Amino acid sequence: MLAIPAIDLRDRHCVQLVGGDYDAEAVRLEDPVAVARRWVAVGFTRLHVVDLDAATGRGDNRDLVRDLLRDNTIPLQVGGGVRDESALDDLFDDGAAAVVVGTRGIEDPTWLTEHASRWPGRIILAADVRDKNVVAKGWTSRTTRRVEDVIDDLAAVPLAGLLITAVHKEGKMAGPDLPLIEGAVDRAPWPVIASGGIASMQDLRNLESRGAWGAVLGMALYTGALDARLVAEEFAE
Repeated sequence: MLAIPAIDLRDRHCVQLVGGDYDAEAVRLEDPVAVARRWVAVGFTRLHVVDLDAATGRGDNRDLVRDLLRDNTIPLQVGGGVRDESALDDLFDDGAAAVVVGTRGIEDPTWLTEHASRWPGRIILAADVRDKNVVAKGWTSRTTRRVEDVIDDLAAVPLAGLLITAVHKEGKMAGPDLPLIEGAVDRAPWPVIASGGIASMQDLRNLESRGAWGAVLGMALYTGALDARLVAEEFAE
């Protein structure tokens, strides 16, 4: 399994939120490019970059995302507010290894199918889940759909993977939602990446044992609850 540090961008800073709540910001670092360099130096081989402002319609950090892509020699998967062809193509043109699509992909399967066919194996679908239901628009809008519905509807689409964030676990370091991830792994035809609540090496091992391809790490790395070097050594592929 691959451990993937998260670089969440807000107001040109690297931040961490608790429970997906924009009023509960627990970490704020001034230089996201320096943060990315730090994770690369530790030994991580992939980074997960999210433009939170673009995801929630509060603006964007597009220039900063471009700087991160140009500065890094390891693959970056990038998302946040990717809802049209132009945004998708710009990220690939700037060097993204994969683009993470959330709201538009969930709400418009035809659009997702079209562009995943244009970029086969390069688009990751993000299904953010709060209390079993998928949420959209930067975690602010609850839908009536469940992850299994999304997987079944899109099973034939040539995606790079499915990123499942347990929003109700996000930033709380209380352990991942293992049943949610295990159910997705059993059902999905693509690699599953887990996010939310990961706080220990045992949490990572539990996800690996349940078949997760990758795990996005945030709060536990930024607070030092997880030893970054140990994580990079054990979960490098």
